[in-house]
Amino acid sequence: MQLRLQKVNPSASLPHEPSSASTPLVQPGVLVVKRHHVLVRCSHWLNIPLLLGLILSGISIYWSSPIYQHKPDPNTGNFDVAADIGIWICAHVHGQHHYASPPDWIYNHMSLGPGMLALALRIHWLCAYLFMLNGTVYVAGLALGGGWRSLLPRRTDLFDALRMLRYYLGVPFAKLTHREWLHPHFSTKYNALQRAAYFSIPVAGFLSVATGWAIHKPMQLHWLAALFGGFDVARVWHFWLMWLFIFFVVPHVILVLADGWDTLRAMIVGWSTKVDRSEVIENES
Repeated sequence: MQLRLQKVNPSASLPHEPSSASTPLVQPGVLVVKRHHVLVRCSHWLNIPLLLGLILSGISIYWSSPIYQHKPDPNTGNFDVAADIGIWICAHVHGQHHYASPPDWIYNHMSLGPGMLALALRIHWLCAYLFMLNGTVYVAGLALGGGWRSLLPRRTDLFDALRMLRYYLGVPFAKLTHREWLHPHFSTKYNALQRAAYFSIPVAGFLSVATGWAIHKPMQLHWLAALFGGFDVARVWHFWLMWLFIFFVVPHVILVLADGWDTLRAMIVGWSTKVDRSEVIENES
């Protein structure tokens, strides 16, 4: 994405002029950075309900034919690992001992529920088509704004990633001991860990779509299913790609909140003021 640093002229704004969330506040000596294209911002926020719908409906679909099975239990006849987890929770967690259907605990709490295959399939494919459309919008935003450059790997990423990992691991201890813990300085839009994560998510999205079609049309798209090792293996790919999104979202939200309001605001209004250099830089990535 093309980033522009703009010097703010204190005389360009009068005290009585109204300000808005989409217009940078004018402060002497502050430089404003354009960070995210409007298409990138819109598609970013739309991914939240779409992924939620895909995950909830996807786990309900999983209920009808679990990937991970074992020999039927001689007492219960159960063969589903997710059902095993539900049975264990109901047996060992306080307050869950009298749950009506222990094998369905996971599906009742993490999906639309068991026995809802038809509805789950409709919702899943509705969200899937919208997810593909939204992904196209996101890629268009990266292309139009030049943001794709900031996602490309650098030669120094391994060293920079270790620096950032040390910083993130040390933040909680610094807070507890009231010590100053300086954030490593980078001249790029994203640090190495962010770049690796943000680069991997579009790749994971593409693989999720590809494996989804391989599962949905295994005969018509037999060549696609074969690329992933066949129908059953494509289901495994699809299942673990879902968990990749979940494992990305949780630390992503925590780290954004830890980084401060400026990072969150940039994804809402597209600009940032977290720059104090005096020079004007074009095409920074």
